Amino acid sequence: MITDERFDELMELVVHGFEIAGVIVLVVGALGAFVHAALVARQGGLPKAYETARRSVGRAILLGLELLIIADIVLTITVDTTLESALALGLIVIVRTFLSFSLEVELEGTLPWRRRRPSERDRSAAALPD
Repeated sequence: MITDERFDELMELVVHGFEIAGVIVLVVGALGAFVHAALVARQGGLPKAYETARRSVGRAILLGLELLIIADIVLTITVDTTLESALALGLIVIVRTFLSFSLEVELEGTLPWRRRRPSERDRSAAALPD
């Protein structure tokens, strides 16, 4: 049987794992984005490479933020279950959600509820003359 102390230690390891994964995604994602942008620059020019880098770095940040939010949630609900930690988690989630939303709008160029579904894009593209 797992004691409370052992459970807390295990959950702290889980939290550290998610934090490390989040940082790895941020670092590797950004480096990969720059490598990919350099390859695009050779073929498509600097403006296209810049746009590629922005989108790829933005996606890495979004995924990294999601992993860091998971770490904060696990920590708050399993290890540090105080009102103060819950309020801190709420503030962290609000800030990170705002960042995620802002990045998503920046990457997609539109608000999430204004995006067209893939089938709508296919129909409108098919209606355009060549």
